[in-house]
Amino acid sequence: MGVLVVKCGGAVPVEAVCADLSGLAGRVVLVHGGGPEIDRLTRELGVPTRTLVSPSGITSRHTDPATLDAVTLALTGRVKPRLLRALAAADVPAVGLTGLDGGGLLRARRKAAQRTVQDGRTVIVRDDHSGRLTSVRPDVLHTLLKAGFVPVVSPPATGEDGAPVNVDADRAAAAIAAALGADRLILLTTAPGLLRDASDESTLLARCALPREGSMPYAATGGMHRKLIAAREALLAGVPQVTVGDGRVPRPVTAALDGTGTTLEVA
Repeated sequence: MGVLVVKCGGAVPVEAVCADLSGLAGRVVLVHGGGPEIDRLTRELGVPTRTLVSPSGITSRHTDPATLDAVTLALTGRVKPRLLRALAAADVPAVGLTGLDGGGLLRARRKAAQRTVQDGRTVIVRDDHSGRLTSVRPDVLHTLLKAGFVPVVSPPATGEDGAPVNVDADRAAAAIAAALGADRLILLTTAPGLLRDASDESTLLARCALPREGSMPYAATGGMHRKLIAAREALLAGVPQVTVGDGRVPRPVTAALDGTGTTLEVA
């Protein structure tokens, strides 16, 4: 097996994921988000949580300057240390990184103005510090993998002016997998995989073909919608295999590698 990229969502139990990476050091990159911890920290700091809703119905976190600070603090000060401790407990050598490291590991273009729907009206928001990934500089990842480490990567990315930019962690994982020429991308979540009916876990789809453009199937929303977008981007960029797997099972990475979850492809 070549390089494997694993994305671990903030609600996924990290201990099982980290223990399952034993023996994969030097071949795996772990990418993480941390939505629940970000929400917890913004409440502690008294930072209002707001959501942007695009005219097409896509929701995202409104990352004003105060929220950007909370995002960075939560990911680098709480989520990443927890992952590094769990990896150390499993005797997995790891190094924590953000998209700001390595001369701009993750590069992004900040959206200077965004359209969002508020109370039925479309308005322009200009204080949002989120953006879209434009490139990955994988040199530091290659160096760490060659030395036998597991890079543990999270947002923020580096903006065109050098300032931090919040980016989606699933799409960051897809971009990293493409940049590394990874054999496989595994997106772990708190569901068995992609469900035909999001309220019924018995409707798991073993395989799903994604359209090359346009709307996603099965009315996927929220976090699953973003995972499907990330999966499509990875597949179109040349990653051979993408799986959405269940992060709640005892050995979630092994289970995904063995064929559980949903295997995604492009139509």
